[in-house]
Amino acid sequence: MEMLNLPTFDYKIKHSGANVMIFDALRRKYVLLTPEEWVRQHFVHFLIGTYRYPKSLISIERGTTYNKLQKRTDMCVYDQEGKPYLLVECKAAHVPITQDVVKQVSVYNQVLQARYVVITNGMEHYCWEVNFETRQFTPLQGIPPASGVEV
Repeated sequence: MEMLNLPTFDYKIKHSGANVMIFDALRRKYVLLTPEEWVRQHFVHFLIGTYRYPKSLISIERGTTYNKLQKRTDMCVYDQEGKPYLLVECKAAHVPITQDVVKQVSVYNQVLQARYVVITNGMEHYCWEVNFETRQFTPLQGIPPASGVEV
């Protein structure tokens, strides 16, 4: 896997037949190591290690329904009341972050209504604050602080 524009972490890799697996500390199991999973694991550890987001408030690949279609969010951070606070969409490092990716995350967030949205491919990271009343996305210079998940 390639180097990302995220801090490194002490990851655990194992082989299972022809598959390479990486340990997911949140799901507490080994998962298939894909280029997107590589980015997701780095970003999870970035949120926990650098921004001090509590592990207990982060959900990975949670299902949601939009227009009767089942969708999966890559990562969602919840506040202490269980409301979505930060929605994260991860792409593989070689996948450019395009308007279509922004649209995909916006569709997911119409259901979840997280205050913040992040899109990352491990090389580039974009964050917006969402105002649902005005339907405005305000670009931010960085990731919102974990203090926002506290009541």
